[in-house]
Amino acid sequence: MDTFVLLGSFFALMIVGVPVAYALGLAALAGALWMELPLDAVMIQIASGVNKFSLLAIPFFVLAGAIMAEGGMSRRLVAFAGVLVGFIRGGLSLVNILASTFFGAISGSSVADTASIGSVLIPEMERKGYPRDFATAVTVSGSVQAILIPPSHNAVIYSLAAGGGVSIGALFMAGVFPGLLLGLTLAILCLFIAKKRNFPKGEVIPLRQALRICADALWGLATLFIILGGILSGVFTATESASIAVVWAFFVTMFIYRDYKWSELPKLVHRTVKTVSIVMILIGFAASFGYIMTLMQIPLKVTGFFAALSDNRYVILLMINVLLLVLGTLMDMAPLILILTPILLPLVTKLGVDPVHFGMIMMVNLGIGLLTPPVGAVLFVGSAVAKLKIETVVQALYPFFGAMLLVLAMVTYIPAISLWLPNLMFK
Repeated sequence: MDTFVLLGSFFALMIVGVPVAYALGLAALAGALWMELPLDAVMIQIASGVNKFSLLAIPFFVLAGAIMAEGGMSRRLVAFAGVLVGFIRGGLSLVNILASTFFGAISGSSVADTASIGSVLIPEMERKGYPRDFATAVTVSGSVQAILIPPSHNAVIYSLAAGGGVSIGALFMAGVFPGLLLGLTLAILCLFIAKKRNFPKGEVIPLRQALRICADALWGLATLFIILGGILSGVFTATESASIAVVWAFFVTMFIYRDYKWSELPKLVHRTVKTVSIVMILIGFAASFGYIMTLMQIPLKVTGFFAALSDNRYVILLMINVLLLVLGTLMDMAPLILILTPILLPLVTKLGVDPVHFGMIMMVNLGIGLLTPPVGAVLFVGSAVAKLKIETVVQALYPFFGAMLLVLAMVTYIPAISLWLPNLMFK
């Protein structure tokens, strides 16, 4: 009955349209009242949930990504990717994916990636003879790399949801190969489609112009090397790297590129504060929800349920993947990480799955959920940028879903894809 009160009130609130963050907080209050707990305990959990040094990485990385997205970074990264792969048949689709790789490694946000890269490349791809729905499908699927490749905001949230025992630096390193694997798989798919549908070839950019484009883009790409180089060398932590990224992004945007007006900065900071406040409210309420779940022994009950179905690790991971894919279509990524990590992590660690590896499994699963209706945030943004109906974009995404499911299977059942680099760097 305890579980029914907590989860039932949460889903009932969701059904009537209460935002996820508030639904979590109100459900936690309902569970506390049912268990006759003092409400002070819930308030303490909300406060302690956001009173963590590692959470500073989120506002700093969001601000750094916003500065770079609006300061001309995406346009320069697109041009740089065009130098590398734009001359191949279907080259603009490869440019799209490669630009998402670069920008995702700087912004850490799939939504920002889709909005920035899509606004540049979707019209350009259509002008060059690509169908608009295909261009949109490439853009939104390629942007999923941003939640895998460091610095991923969601990796920070997962570390928090795991109780802080999983290193953010290890999660950052674990996402490198899964992110690159996703980009490579999508690129191969695009090459196949380009050949089948006879998409146009791009032009080879003259050497002098190519060198100018590369030099212009290197200022932005240096952000990635500063962040990862500093973490791996031990000069600063993953959290401290976020503040350094803000300083570097501000310097490059305002003093090197100089495409952004000083008068626009207050508006940009205001938008960032709004975004971060929503995330922090969600984290605080999710902490209280997780506290009540623990008192009700819900994680233990879920572990017992899965153990009763099978004792085979691979079968249970398959069932968890199906569960995450289904839930990813119904809820946004951050709340699902905060809700499900305390429930599923004890189960998979008992089966011998490394917490860092499981973090990557969750990221890929829920990243696919970002592209699926009815709650696919990236799908909505891509459709809005392209001015297409959501069902039109979803139809174009079918082959891309197949490619992403293949990557999910490889990340799930080949732990070395996620663990080789962090084991090399941190052990």
